[in-house]
Amino acid sequence: MKTLICNKPEEMVYIDRPMPTPKDDEVLLKIKAIGICGTDIHAYTGHQPFFNYPRVLGHEISGIIESVGPKCEGISKGDKVAVMPVKYCGKCPACKAGKTNCCESASLYGVHEDGGFCEYLAVKSENILKVPESFSFLDAAYIEPYTISAHAVRRSAISGGENVIVVGAGPIGIGVAAVAKAKGANVVVVDVQDSRLEHIEKCLQLKTLNPTSETYEDDLKAAFNGELAQVLFDVTGNKRAMTNAVNYICHGGKIVFVGLYIGDLQIDDPTFHKKETTLLSSRNSSKEDYDYVVSLFESGDLRSDFLNNFQFDFETIGHTYREDVVDNKELIKGVINFK
Repeated sequence: MKTLICNKPEEMVYIDRPMPTPKDDEVLLKIKAIGICGTDIHAYTGHQPFFNYPRVLGHEISGIIESVGPKCEGISKGDKVAVMPVKYCGKCPACKAGKTNCCESASLYGVHEDGGFCEYLAVKSENILKVPESFSFLDAAYIEPYTISAHAVRRSAISGGENVIVVGAGPIGIGVAAVAKAKGANVVVVDVQDSRLEHIEKCLQLKTLNPTSETYEDDLKAAFNGELAQVLFDVTGNKRAMTNAVNYICHGGKIVFVGLYIGDLQIDDPTFHKKETTLLSSRNSSKEDYDYVVSLFESGDLRSDFLNNFQFDFETIGHTYREDVVDNKELIKGVINFK
């Protein structure tokens, strides 16, 4: 089978590999579409932490079941599916508490082990999610990134009518905004890239603000009738944005760090204490988030075109990966299609 492998930073090559032989508890998946994540970009540029080369990238995977191992239940050849890429141990304290998303020894397809930039992949049956036949393969591939957003919103426990700021209008931020809107929140999206804000306004009909504006703080309060936000999601991973987050929530408010900053953060403690701030982090997602995202696709609250603005061909994207993906300033999110 044809495989696109990242041999080392800045080097993507096509190779031929034998078809995988699934174990008894695995299925053989014929891949049909795979979303390109920031992880896939950072791995290419050499800025992905805890990463080993060579690696077959790709974890936002959809496809058709080609064959099923004898110990697999509830799935059959020909099923349309998505992949839940986090493999968890089931034994650590987090797993025993039902928080499989933060398993102490979690392994992800496409990150810690080879992923979906190939024609076929052997996947553990417990990591397979059957999707409705009405879903396109693009829809199915984008379930996974939306679950990252949905998990963050679930962590926040927001309710209808609450004022919410989403800082960062990348794919996960767009998902957070869409899920928060579906929950009935009053959502404002903040980003420095005007084209992304225009995309948010067009697709989600939400209020947007650029934090570099001289009137940013006044405009933010005006959007919430003179108040500050009850919940702020930071999806930037930007140190300055994250340390300033406490200044934009009301007393008793919450901050959810979705984006990851690699380093130390310093928050003004008097402000943090005065507001009795709740600070949360959010990592990965769990089966509950997948089921919820599927329901939001079915209701129309989530759509793949909220994220996707480029489509690529698996046969050629390896030759133009830097130009079409890494250096593409207009890319919000792209998908690789397979024959």
